[in-house]
Amino acid sequence: MGNLLNNGFHLGEVINFLALSKLVEKEFVFKMHQGLSSGNSLSEILDSLSCSKNVVTQLALVEVHGNLVGTMQLVELHLKKQLKVKKKLIEVATYPVVLLVFLIGIMWGLKNYLLPQIDKGNNFATLLINHLPLVFFSVGALIVLVSSLLRLYLTAYFSREWGNLIAQGVELRQIIELMKKQKIRIFAEVGIKLDLGLKAGQNFEQAVNHFSIFLPELSLMIEYGAIKDKLGLELSVYADECWEQFFSKIDRLMQLIQPLIFIFVALMIVLLYAAMSLPIYSNMGSGI
Repeated sequence: MGNLLNNGFHLGEVINFLALSKLVEKEFVFKMHQGLSSGNSLSEILDSLSCSKNVVTQLALVEVHGNLVGTMQLVELHLKKQLKVKKKLIEVATYPVVLLVFLIGIMWGLKNYLLPQIDKGNNFATLLINHLPLVFFSVGALIVLVSSLLRLYLTAYFSREWGNLIAQGVELRQIIELMKKQKIRIFAEVGIKLDLGLKAGQNFEQAVNHFSIFLPELSLMIEYGAIKDKLGLELSVYADECWEQFFSKIDRLMQLIQPLIFIFVALMIVLLYAAMSLPIYSNMGSGI
């Protein structure tokens, strides 16, 4: 739609083109015709089609005081990047989830079937098997690791969203009001705290700097982009770099976790053999 509008087509012609090209379902085209006949704006038509509330709000803001065609092209680019990130997240999450299910299955089997049968011996190997998961997976290390990845993820996510809105000419005050109305809790809470910071006399980068969920570099990028008067572009570029770092860290983490899991399984097998063999050798020794 953005390309057609950019080439001089008005909204009615765009809807007719979509109907002839069969790129969308007939029901959608029918609702678009109905909305246009009722005098609804593009944002109202898309809202009736249950499009993303974020996209609808952006278009509604721009229809009042902005470049609709340019905004639609930016929204299209933003949605493509968002889809690419989601696909990458699914790719990197599939393997660790499979490994986690595999480990949980092993531990469940050991606890419910094998350990009750060999636990009567109460030997060193049995005790080590019971406590090996706690020793092997350090809770503190996991918390630090997850916290680091979460900060990077949130920094990339918010940078992308802010950069996209600012690049479309949406004012900061409108962005904050939009955030406060979001159903996603963290988005709304950040919007409320930003609003309080701005009302207290802080500028954007100072208010962002108070959030521990973001990397410290984010406030510096905001200050740098504001000085160059290219805040939207700078935030978008910074978001892309953060996503690259995020997926790079995930890949390195998977390369580390895979051999550790294999070592864990090997240790469990050796200890199970020892736990079953020690009582036998102990009985043989007492018989002699």
